[in-house]
Amino acid sequence: MDYATIKLIHESAVTLSFAGFFARGLGMRRNAAWIRHRLARTLPHVVDTVLIVSAIALAWMLRLTPSNAPWIAAKIGGLVVYIALGLIALRLGRTKAIRTGAWVLAMLTFLWIVSVAITKDSRGVFALV
Repeated sequence: MDYATIKLIHESAVTLSFAGFFARGLGMRRNAAWIRHRLARTLPHVVDTVLIVSAIALAWMLRLTPSNAPWIAAKIGGLVVYIALGLIALRLGRTKAIRTGAWVLAMLTFLWIVSVAITKDSRGVFALV
């Protein structure tokens, strides 16, 4: 596949991943039964696998590494924070308030990761201030 196709796949997976996380967070807030359904628990893993595989493919094609592109290291670090907050938001948070706070922080982290990708600066949106 060519670069443009993989980039489109990656950007589409980013959009689907965020939309799915947002929806599951709303479902968590409303105690919706659908978030416990097998599809709601499995589909995010499929989307996130496509997201990560396409990211690796793009980095490989462009010969980007955390050592020669510090913004890649920032995205990886942000991803770890996002995953941890997502776990608290959707599984590990003891109270709804804790889960909601982690959900909001996870979405802000996600948006910061996107800003790092757009600006190609490890500070992301904060580089514009």
